Amino acid sequence: MIKEIRYYRIPPPLVDEQRRNPLVLDLFISETGEIEVEQGTIWGSQNDLDRYLLVYCTRGNGFVVIEGEQIPVSNDQFFIIPKGLSFKFYSVLDINSRLLIAYFDGWKAYRLGKEFALVRNLTPSVNNMVANREMLFEEIFNNLSKGFHDDNMQYIHFCFGHLLATFIYANRTVEDVAEEANPVVNRTINFLNKNLSKKLTLDDLAREIGYSPTYLSILFKKATNYSPISYFSHLKILKACEYLDYTSMKVKEISFKLGYTDPYYFTKDFTKKMGLSPRNYRNRIS
Repeated sequence: MIKEIRYYRIPPPLVDEQRRNPLVLDLFISETGEIEVEQGTIWGSQNDLDRYLLVYCTRGNGFVVIEGEQIPVSNDQFFIIPKGLSFKFYSVLDINSRLLIAYFDGWKAYRLGKEFALVRNLTPSVNNMVANREMLFEEIFNNLSKGFHDDNMQYIHFCFGHLLATFIYANRTVEDVAEEANPVVNRTINFLNKNLSKKLTLDDLAREIGYSPTYLSILFKKATNYSPISYFSHLKILKACEYLDYTSMKVKEISFKLGYTDPYYFTKDFTKKMGLSPRNYRNRIS
């Protein structure tokens, strides 16, 4: 069974308009959303795709078959199916897979086609862009829910261009993919994710990881372009978005739950990163 958690299909006449719009004809989306592929279920295309398809696995695992080649897929990995190919994704038997997907087209997509060879070598997405990717998907979903008027659609397509770049050029944000998957950095990120309710310092992280604060900062920033504490702050704001979207918790409660001792500072930090206050973020659609 395939469940559409959130899903948006842009009407074909509007897609045709985008093909003629000089601002976005180079790269535009036609369909996007979040789906859940039930354990043991197959999701895919019977015919060759008439568009490109980005698939980002955020939970679960399985494997994708493209032109007879079987490639494992796990949490925090992605693949891009080129236009003109068909595919099948098999979710494993013990867990449902959650996928963020986007169908897109445009002459820029065609010109970037050679980059989509990455589909055969899934690249781990554990780097500085992980949080940004999910936030960009959220931004696209939130704006699609507001309607298909011209300015909104143009903004959505520009957001998608940024999102796509974080996937295509993921392995070029550091000198080498192996460095991107630095186990020390991964351990640090995992520790941060498990301690979002705490107020951690660089010294706290260094003691946990077993490196000096200076050396840990150098390793982390080289792999992510963020300091460990700045990255931690971004993770907290991403979690705050989740609370604001899916719970009725008050802003003050969320701030304390995420380790902020001052709700005013939380609101200031959230507004700086998201461009909206927590209250306005929650009320942005209503």
